[in-house]
Amino acid sequence: MKRIALYPGTFDPLTNGHLDIINRASSLCDILIIGVAENIGKNPFFKISKRKKLIEEVLKINKLNSKRYLGEIKVESFDNLLIDFARKNSVSMIIRGLRAVSDFDYEFQMAGMNARLDNDIETIFLAASEKHQFVASRFVKEIALLGGDINSFVHPIVADAMKIKKKIKKR
Repeated sequence: MKRIALYPGTFDPLTNGHLDIINRASSLCDILIIGVAENIGKNPFFKISKRKKLIEEVLKINKLNSKRYLGEIKVESFDNLLIDFARKNSVSMIIRGLRAVSDFDYEFQMAGMNARLDNDIETIFLAASEKHQFVASRFVKEIALLGGDINSFVHPIVADAMKIKKKIKKR
């Protein structure tokens, strides 16, 4: 039986921190599904189709340049309850990245709720690598919108897409 893991998030935008978690999580399972959440409530910078496309483009390049084994990675979008999406995809574990203690409190509560909804699906916490502990999508968006340099926080493909989107938004 294949071990299928789910790494859910809004990924608006995909950061180098997300990519680090994807790389590390991919070695823990046979198939890693990147679950791109619609999450209209967060007023996303990119539409879900664009977020999904950016992740796929970055992963294609990342896989070629990776020195470690990366299992099969799929990118899927969803707009329903996380546990329902996980069940539909035969997921046995949900991967969550933790940057700081404040993340843990929220993630711990969510893991508890998910366990109550389906106790056969484990939540696995991966601590952010030291160089990515402070990187958050909301900060990257703010820096980009204010004209700052985001190149150390995101892949060049994402940085370029954000520059183009920023120009379009200004019109």
